[in-house]
Amino acid sequence: MADSNNLEETLKPFYQRASEAEERLARLEISVASKTDSRIEELERTVAELQSKLKDVTAELKAKKEKAHKKVEELTSDNAKLKYQIKHLVRNLEEALSKLAPK
Repeated sequence: MADSNNLEETLKPFYQRASEAEERLARLEISVASKTDSRIEELERTVAELQSKLKDVTAELKAKKEKAHKKVEELTSDNAKLKYQIKHLVRNLEEALSKLAPK
């Protein structure tokens, strides 16, 4: 029995340190978990913000692309009209010059 008491007294500081270590480990785990949670929340906010910006920029790009496409169509139409006018002006000029030329 004396050996048992002596052994318990010898091991008592080890049990106490083990208990303290377990408590510190538990506190550290809680601390890491809370930091990780806040970091994850921060990253989620950043991702949501970036997705929102991407959506806005995509919509803006689409609008600009449609506007540019309409402008190209308008310019193509104007170009065709001008070519038609030039064709007739050249023909009328040639007719006028041929009438003025001595025979």
